[in-house]
Amino acid sequence: MKTVDEHRPETCKPIGEILSLVGDRWTVLLLAALGDRRMRFGELHRAIDGISQRMLTVTVRSLERDGLLIRTVYPTIPPRVEYELSDLGRSLKDALAPVGAWVSANQQSIEASRRQFDQKAQENDSSRHLSNGK
Repeated sequence: MKTVDEHRPETCKPIGEILSLVGDRWTVLLLAALGDRRMRFGELHRAIDGISQRMLTVTVRSLERDGLLIRTVYPTIPPRVEYELSDLGRSLKDALAPVGAWVSANQQSIEASRRQFDQKAQENDSSRHLSNGK
């Protein structure tokens, strides 16, 4: 694995594009849904709560383009298509597993912090309105 010794602007754009894909909500859910098995489009759609068919299509194409997903078309009538993670996709899924564990372990603390922040912001807004005579 390469380490970055210095900030080089020419490397930021491609890294940012890949991180944007990795951090995409649907990518993470799709990686988790597929796991180590093959699934048809309909199965994937049912497995990922809230994703539209269009967004699933966009996400699958993007992952296939980047080499994270393998799309296999079987010459049947009608054609049968299955999706599975490539080795690269499985390595990404494995790399994200500790992040998922961190989120699970810290979710309650984050939610409590958000509530506290939102409450303070609401109190500040209320006091500003009162001091302005509103």
